[in-house]
Amino acid sequence: MTGRELVLAALKRQPTPRVPWVPFTGVHIGSLKGVDAEQLLKSAELLTACGVEANQRYRPDGQPVVFDLQVEAEILGCELKWAKDAPPAVATHPLADGYEKLKELRLPRPEDGRLPIILEAMRNLKEEIGRNTALYGLVVGPFTLALHLRGTNLFLDMFDQPETVKELIDFCRQVTEQVAEYYIDAGMDVIAVVDPMISQISADHFQEFVSKAASHIFDFIRQKGACSSFFVCGNATPVLEVMAQCRPDGISIDENVNLEYAKEIADRYQISYGGNIPLTTVMLLGSQADNMAKALELMDAHKGPGYILSPGCDIPYNVPPENVSAISLAVFDPEKARVFVETNKDDSAAADVEIEMPDYDSLPGVLIEVLTLDSATCPPCKYMVDATKQVAKLFEGKVDWVEYKITEKENIVRMQRLGVTNIPTIVINGKPTFVSYIPDLATYKQEIEKVLKA
Repeated sequence: MTGRELVLAALKRQPTPRVPWVPFTGVHIGSLKGVDAEQLLKSAELLTACGVEANQRYRPDGQPVVFDLQVEAEILGCELKWAKDAPPAVATHPLADGYEKLKELRLPRPEDGRLPIILEAMRNLKEEIGRNTALYGLVVGPFTLALHLRGTNLFLDMFDQPETVKELIDFCRQVTEQVAEYYIDAGMDVIAVVDPMISQISADHFQEFVSKAASHIFDFIRQKGACSSFFVCGNATPVLEVMAQCRPDGISIDENVNLEYAKEIADRYQISYGGNIPLTTVMLLGSQADNMAKALELMDAHKGPGYILSPGCDIPYNVPPENVSAISLAVFDPEKARVFVETNKDDSAAADVEIEMPDYDSLPGVLIEVLTLDSATCPPCKYMVDATKQVAKLFEGKVDWVEYKITEKENIVRMQRLGVTNIPTIVINGKPTFVSYIPDLATYKQEIEKVLKA
């Protein structure tokens, strides 16, 4: 079987001779050719050349053409903040002041924004590598797109203006379907609906606001003849079952979700599941042996139908290429990889790092520590940091805050010392307070007031 055939078979829960391997390479592919993320995401030529390079180096069975959840938002009027080593972040929200402009928004056309660049790259890569590699077209999910358009006020609106929120999400559903259709027409085998912000809501809210739209999207993709994946970064455990009920062909999750539980859900609903090689502790900061060992561990535990080996989200720009190649070796020559792991056992990447922790009992006020993957690249992390900035303004002089990105070894140690197991998390005066959950302003304020009165 070709790699493409392996991926498509796994998405249909058919037996495969080995576990398929799908690295979500994202802007990381730019590092292989020495171009930064902004250059990459604005050039069909570079997306093509770097995509081919990644294909040759990593021998994937499937790979995305682009991993950028801001494409649709940019077309709809969000201003972006660009970075050299990450996808852009949404900087402004067209509906921040209210929903009056919603009726003025129009569905994207193939000539809008960066869609011409992406569609050209898709057609190029279909020609270059599409015979043997399943190509993924990634579209932003309706809830995350709604949050891009409205901002964090969306969470309060779910209580105060639920019908208006549903109207917005239905519009976003139409956007997702429209862009998915363009990508399918350009030759994409799999449409991954990436909706990281659903990890921030309850299963009840998911069913109230997202289920109908998501189910419609996956039915639409199926009718168009493509396979689908429901992709969420963050702790999606509370919503994993309701995600599966939306009838995607598969679910993709990161290290915040127990893969055994994901398998249980996938088996129950007869869908595929993929994940969840840790992005930072293993891929970014680990050794080649660490990466081989994790890949072998996952493949040994998940040999049944429907499993796809992949990272938890898009691979960071600065991940050493040799680490990704190490996973590829484990996929294609597991016995050689086992020998390598045994002869290259290493201590934890952060074992030799020392850090100084605050004396939380002696703080003059409130210290908020936001532990993130990176708010510049991770939407849930960004909105958690935004909420922290907003609440800190209400307590000027009494509240200090800092973001710690676990892409740095020191902050992995800090995370361990604080007892934090999920990202993103808000820690208030040394106590993990909001774990993988973005509080509304009133709840956040109330928690700070409790600490100030203590």
